[in-house]
Amino acid sequence: MDLRKIKKLIDLLEDSNLTEIEIREGEESVRLSRAMAQAPVTHYVAAPPAAAHHEAPRPAQGMTSPTEAATGGRAPSAGSGLPEGHVVRSPMVGTYYASPNPESPAFVKVGQSVKAGETLGIIEAMKMFNPIEADVSGTVVAILVENGQPVEFDEPMFVIG
Repeated sequence: MDLRKIKKLIDLLEDSNLTEIEIREGEESVRLSRAMAQAPVTHYVAAPPAAAHHEAPRPAQGMTSPTEAATGGRAPSAGSGLPEGHVVRSPMVGTYYASPNPESPAFVKVGQSVKAGETLGIIEAMKMFNPIEADVSGTVVAILVENGQPVEFDEPMFVIG
């Protein structure tokens, strides 16, 4: 694919409300995406073989929303060693970041009041930045992960009391 075409796609993305553009030409594809008020991220890859289809992970049985799946909708058990309160768990494998960039302050601190839907942090997974939001209102009792730390799926990240 011609670099001039890619530059035009970047300009189109910057001038629009779109957050992502993907174009395929034969076996080549270009995917541009905008992540959290930063410059567009460009991925240039050959098309995957037809047999390389993967399904997205499904929420646990009985869970309906992605937030419930991410947090488990449960408080920690008494023997878990976690402070009492609502545990927000990692919805994916990736790298946790406490702020949108190194120069910015952390999204939340211990003792801070948060509202449902407020961003607690972000997880970078496959060059995409995914906000982790509070699903309950309350006070941040504990932050269980450190900035730049790798996180696993369903790992406890925050406790909100």
